[in-house]
Amino acid sequence: MFDIERWQEIFETLSKNKLRTFLTGLSVASGIFILVILLGFSEGIANGVKSQFEQDATNRVSVWTGVTTKGYKGLNPGRYIQLKNSSFDAIKYQYNDYLEYSTKDYSIWGGTVNYKNETGNYRVRGTLPDNQFIENADIGSGRFISQSDIQLSKKVAVIGNKMKKDLFKNEDPINKNIQVFGMNFKVVGVYFDPGGDREESQVYIPVTTAQKVFNGGENIRNMAFTVKMADDFDEAVAMSNAVALGIEQKIKEIHTVAPDDVSAVRVRNTLEQAEKIYSLVATIKAVFWFVGIGTIIAGIVGVGNIMLIIVKERTKEIGIRKALGALPTSIIGMILQEAVFVTMFSGLFGLILGLGLLELVGPHIESDFIKYPQVDFNIAITTVFLLVLAGALAGFIPAYRAAMIKPIDALRDE
Repeated sequence: MFDIERWQEIFETLSKNKLRTFLTGLSVASGIFILVILLGFSEGIANGVKSQFEQDATNRVSVWTGVTTKGYKGLNPGRYIQLKNSSFDAIKYQYNDYLEYSTKDYSIWGGTVNYKNETGNYRVRGTLPDNQFIENADIGSGRFISQSDIQLSKKVAVIGNKMKKDLFKNEDPINKNIQVFGMNFKVVGVYFDPGGDREESQVYIPVTTAQKVFNGGENIRNMAFTVKMADDFDEAVAMSNAVALGIEQKIKEIHTVAPDDVSAVRVRNTLEQAEKIYSLVATIKAVFWFVGIGTIIAGIVGVGNIMLIIVKERTKEIGIRKALGALPTSIIGMILQEAVFVTMFSGLFGLILGLGLLELVGPHIESDFIKYPQVDFNIAITTVFLLVLAGALAGFIPAYRAAMIKPIDALRDE
């Protein structure tokens, strides 16, 4: 039941000690404010990390080669390990049951591409149809490389959206011819990539076509696979690590490379990296929660202290109330209502200030590893209610102490 006299009394008590009330409220509001900001930026870090992994499939295993640094089985160091079509076929044959998508690349960096009077230098990648899913490329119009394109070594091309803007402006590129090093390729698709302009400044052509027109023969530059995901993340990481290790050993066996030569054959497992990064993000979030909650606890202690002081100052008043017949529950309710009011008002103020700052500053943060810092509103509101509960508990001890004061003792208090 709403008691206007009770509220008038609370406001009168608080107004008598404006500075003390302000400082107590400030400590509570700053606690919520700091927690909201920390949670917002921890979410921003998580979003930034996720966006980095969204550029390619998270469960990706990439293979590329370099120069041997050790002699092995009579072969001298300093050999460049050249991957072949047969290398890719051997891996697919042995690990097909564990693989989801597979691709091999024959790439040319800085390829000259023309359309009418427009010219640009782009990476030209001969690849397989599965590369669309490994690279997380979304088709905006047309289609991606098909198996028929591979089998017939067709001169077709799929260009990135950035490349489309550069060469075609507002013109539809589908079924138009571009010249790659002077050779005509028909554009059959335009793709978008989460990696942005850098990833969209590429042109995909069938790998068989690339090997023929660029005199690649059976050579390939690198290969990539995605491992089938298990329901359990830890199990998926273990499987991905096992497949990555097996692929590395198989490539070294095929090309006669020392098992401990880390430079000749390099295998990158993004799922293992993702596990490490996500574990780090979880740790950062836990630290932010710890710091934020610690700040809130400091504010709650402040609320408890001010309630103890208020009870001490109002001891004689409380004794008079009890002498006039006030029940202990009435005394407890009066003190608790004051503590809850200070806590809730300060907490909501800190919450609104924190959310407002994130909304204002968040969209202007330009960083690869912090994107869209924000706080789940339900979590924020739940935090405020927990803060109010904590404030009530902080006020209960002095409230109970006030309720237990004997009227005769309270009237003697100076």
